[in-house]
Amino acid sequence: MLDNSRLATVKTANFLRKSSKAAALVGVLTLLALAVSCRRGAPPSEPAVDSGDPATAAVRVAEADKLYAERSDLSRVRLGIALLRQAQIADYGNYEAAWKLAKFNYYLGAHTGDERERDAAFREGIDTGLVAVKLEANKPEGHFWLGANYGGDAENSTLAGLANVEDIRREMETVIKLDQSFEGGSAYLGLGKLYQQAPRVLGGDNQKAIEYLEKGLRVDSNNAMTRLYLAKAYHAARRDSEAQKQIEGIRKMTPDPDYLPEYREALDEGNKLSDQISGKISR
Repeated sequence: MLDNSRLATVKTANFLRKSSKAAALVGVLTLLALAVSCRRGAPPSEPAVDSGDPATAAVRVAEADKLYAERSDLSRVRLGIALLRQAQIADYGNYEAAWKLAKFNYYLGAHTGDERERDAAFREGIDTGLVAVKLEANKPEGHFWLGANYGGDAENSTLAGLANVEDIRREMETVIKLDQSFEGGSAYLGLGKLYQQAPRVLGGDNQKAIEYLEKGLRVDSNNAMTRLYLAKAYHAARRDSEAQKQIEGIRKMTPDPDYLPEYREALDEGNKLSDQISGKISR
């Protein structure tokens, strides 16, 4: 048997061995915890919002605006679209770049003679219009140009027309709620064209078209396109004397310098309609 002193020594040694093992175990666990922590990284924080480069975007938008002023030359519109795409790349959340892309694409789609370019323009116009509406749902620009591109697409595709009637109506009605005077009351023009051109099974109704176009004219009597489509609706309703009055109104108005291309189009089409009504050209 061990004497008391040796027994105490043995107990002390056993305690120290156990303590060393415990310390080693604690050390290993600590290292494991640190390794896991490193692999996991710091607690996830909210992703930083990419504010983009608004200054560069603003420069590109301003350059595009200058080109749009020369839109009678479609090559200028195409260059403007390229600049607005650059603006979106620089600052994707830029509302002005988004709705103006929809606007430029609508003009290109409505005037190009290339079918593939036309279809692509209206598709991009719809896509960028949707972006604009998502960015600023309570402003009229995105809704209007989105609706316009839906309308342009519908005019050239039966399937698109079937799908887009409600979309056009919704967007134009939204513009009227937000600002009925936007673009010279052109949301009423959009609804007038919709009811004028849609098949009856989809709600087409020339009388409703007349009502909307007359409302638009009350909002802005200097909108040449509204007068043109009202003349067309009157003619369809066999109200030719009233149609001729609208065409005469186009001839007499002083066009807004910012809308000269649209005025010239309305005047040209109005004169052709006038000749048709008076029997100068075959119907």
